Amino acid sequence: MALKQLHLTVHGRVQGVYFRASTQREARRLGLGGWVRNRAEGSLEILAEGEEISIRELYGWAQKGPSAARVDRVDTRWRSYTGQFSDFRITD
Repeated sequence: MALKQLHLTVHGRVQGVYFRASTQREARRLGLGGWVRNRAEGSLEILAEGEEISIRELYGWAQKGPSAARVDRVDTRWRSYTGQFSDFRITD
């Protein structure tokens, strides 16, 4: 399996709806490392790395998010795997 890293920016109603905690739970379930954080302008940023199939599953999940969220757009940027993350965390 290929190891990959994906950087996502999620736009819409994504703050104040438990999106970060839900992302952390989903990423950990998938065995991914990385982080999630709110951005000042109201979007949400995710950096995840691990098995490509798991990253693609997280990407699919992020297009909808938790039930209270409204996702308008998800910007993606694929990157090379770094191996620097041992866990998936919520950051500021």
